[in-house]
Parts: sequence; structure tokens; C-alpha cells
Amino acid sequence: MKVLISEDELQQGISKMATEINGQFGEQPLTVICVMTGSIILVADLIRQLTMPVKLGSVHASSYRGDTSRGELELDTSMLPDLNGTNALIVDDIFDTGHTLNAVHNHISRLGAATVQSAVLLYKHGRQELEFDVDFVGFEIPDEFVVGYGLDYQGIYRNLPYVGVLESGDLADEQENN
Repeated sequence: MKVLISEDELQQGISKMATEINGQFGEQPLTVICVMTGSIILVADLIRQLTMPVKLGSVHASSYRGDTSRGELELDTSMLPDLNGTNALIVDDIFDTGHTLNAVHNHISRLGAATVQSAVLLYKHGRQELEFDVDFVGFEIPDEFVVGYGLDYQGIYRNLPYVGVLESGDLADEQENN
């Protein structure tokens, strides 16, 4: 596996994103919405650097079924707090085709949030299928399948402290182990 973004680089990028979010919202209360499961590590690191009062909620969004191809998006929003009149910040692990973030953004808007903004750890170039402006971006990456720091392949590799690119040998090794 090739390391794309090291642990130190991740922490620097998250600190930069937190500074931008703090500058945008000041002391206004903010409801941070974690898009599960991939962004859980990012959200944990990010919210500890935010200076405003923070409320936390989560949505479970899933569109991948065991491999690297996208299926139909399913949203579970049962873990959201009341968003009416709030400033909401959706935090996701990766902006790839745009379908997940667009669907979550539209849903949060319908729940009455006063403002809805978005932050992603990774913005993958070359895969967008929808026009969507992400407000806060940690890193821009090439079109490669990445794992680590919350991102997975078939449910594993989320625990890596860095973002790595799966290479063909990694996929073959994984298939042999299953």
C-alpha cells in the first residue's frame, strides 16, 4: 500500500480546516453532522479544534456494497438532533461522485437548518457527477481508491492512521484472506 497522506499531514490539514470553520462561524453555535461511518475519525479530531459551542449528530449513508462500485444510496437520519434554525456543518470523509453529500445536504436543508455547509477530508478529482460546492476541503487527491483514517475497503483499513492507496497486490492479498 502506498501512503498518500501521512499522519502528520492529516493533522495539519485538519487543523487548517478547523481554523477556517472557526473563522466562518465565530462563536455561533454549530451542529456538526458526521456522515457515518467513514468520517467518524475526522469528526472526532475536527470538533476538538472547534471553538464555538458544538452539538453533534450523525447520518448513516451507504452506497457501496462490498467492492469499489457504487449502488443505490441509503440514508438513515435517526441520529440527528432537532436542526430547525441551526447552523449545520455536514462532515464527510470523501467527495467522490457527489451523490452522498448532495443527498445529505438536501435532506438537512429540508429539516429546517438555517444554514447548511459541508466539509470533507478528501476531494477526489475526476469523478464528480453532480455540481456541488464543498465549503471546506482538507485535501485534494487524484482519482485513486483510498483507505485509512476512516475510509475502508470491504469494511477494513479504517483504523490506519494515514490515507493510503490500495494497489493491485493489496486487493489480491485481501481476496486470498477471505
